[in-house]
Amino acid sequence: MPSSSQAVLVSGASISGPVLAYWLTRHGFEVTVVERAPSPRKTGGHAVDLFRPAMEISERMGVLPRLEAKATGTDRMTVYREGVARPVSVDLTKIYGATSDRHLEIMRDDLGEVYYDATRDDVEYVFGDSITSISDDGEVTFEHGEPRRFDIVVGADGLHSNVRRLIFGEESQFSEFIGAYLAVFSVPNDRNLDGEFVNHLGVDRMAGMYGARHLGDARVVCLFRSEPLDYHYRDVARQKELLRAAFAGLHSDVGEWLGRLEDTPAFYFDSITQLRMDTWSRGRVTLVGDAGYCPGPAVGGSTSLAVLGAYVLAGELAAANGDHTRAFPAYEREMAELVQASRTFATTAAKTLIPGSRFGMWGLVTGARVVSALPAGVGKALARLNTQTFRMHESMTVKDYSTSVTA
Repeated sequence: MPSSSQAVLVSGASISGPVLAYWLTRHGFEVTVVERAPSPRKTGGHAVDLFRPAMEISERMGVLPRLEAKATGTDRMTVYREGVARPVSVDLTKIYGATSDRHLEIMRDDLGEVYYDATRDDVEYVFGDSITSISDDGEVTFEHGEPRRFDIVVGADGLHSNVRRLIFGEESQFSEFIGAYLAVFSVPNDRNLDGEFVNHLGVDRMAGMYGARHLGDARVVCLFRSEPLDYHYRDVARQKELLRAAFAGLHSDVGEWLGRLEDTPAFYFDSITQLRMDTWSRGRVTLVGDAGYCPGPAVGGSTSLAVLGAYVLAGELAAANGDHTRAFPAYEREMAELVQASRTFATTAAKTLIPGSRFGMWGLVTGARVVSALPAGVGKALARLNTQTFRMHESMTVKDYSTSVTA
C-alpha cells in the first residue's frame, strides 16, 4: 500500500472508473471520481460482453451474483439474409462457449450501476462537473468546482476522453477508423422478445433487435460499413439521417424499427474507431479503458479489456507503493500485448460481422450454424486451435495483487 494516503482523481463514472476506484480504495488510496453527467448514467445503453478476465475480477469484487441476476439471457439468434427466404437459427450459448470459458452479456447501464453501487460508500463521487486543466504538480481545475490537488489523475472517460485531449492533444492524432459505424437505440418490445436476437443481414450492413427479460423495451443494434461520414458526434439529427440512409430497403422489419427513431428515448451512434497511442501516461496522468486503448466499440471486447485494465492499474500502483513513475510503465507493459491482440481481433471481427459480399454472408451464417450444431466440447476444441482470434480473451491473465490489498 502507499506509504501515505495518496489522493487519486478519476475522470469518468461509467465502467473502468468505478472498477479502478474499487481496487484503489482497497489498496489504501483516497479516490475521487468526477463525472460530467449529473447522476449515474441511465441512458438506455446497449448490451456488452464480460469474458473470463472481467468475470473473475467481478467475482473478486463480490458483485458477480448481481451481474448474473441482470444478465440479458440472450441465448439464441434468428438470422434473415437479404435475398434468402428461409431464416437460420443459431444457438448463441455454443458460440459464446467456443470463445470463452466464462461469459455474461449485460446491459451497459446495468453493469455501470452495479460497479457504482460497490464503490459509492468508499469513494467520493462528484457529478455534474468536468476537468478543465491539469498542471504538472497535480493541481486540477474544474468547470464548476474549486481547484484541488491530486497525486495521480486517471482518464477513464471513454473514447472521446476529455483528459486525453487535455494532456495528449486532439483525438484525431490517435484514432484509426476501421471502416464501420455502430448505432443502438431503444424501441418498444412489440415482438415480446425474451432471449432472442433477430438479425437482418445484408451486404455491408447488419441490423438486429433483442430484448432482455428485465427490460421494459427492446434494443436495436446496427452495424454498417462506410467511408468516413461527415457529422459531429453530438449532432443526433444528422446521425439518424445517416442511419436511415444506410439501411434503406434492407427489410420491412428494419424499416419499422427506423420509423421509431424520432421517438426513441435512447440513441447512440459512433464510428468503430481504434485508439493507437505509443503511451497512455504522461507525468502523473494516465488513461484506462477506452480512453487509452479502445480496440473498437462492439467488436473488440473493449468492456472486458477496460475492467482488466482498471484492475491492473490499481494493482501496479499498489505494488509500486504509489510511485506512479514505476507503476505507469509496469501497467503499460502488462497491458500492451493484450491491447494489441484486441486491436487485431476487432479488425477481424468487424470484417466478419459485417460481410462485404453475399459469399461473406453465406460464410458467416454457415459458420455460426455449424458451431451451434456441434457439441459444446467440440466447438471449444476447434476454437482453441486459434487462441489469438476466437479465444483471445482466454489468453488474458488476471494477476494476484492481494498482497497489497488493505481490506
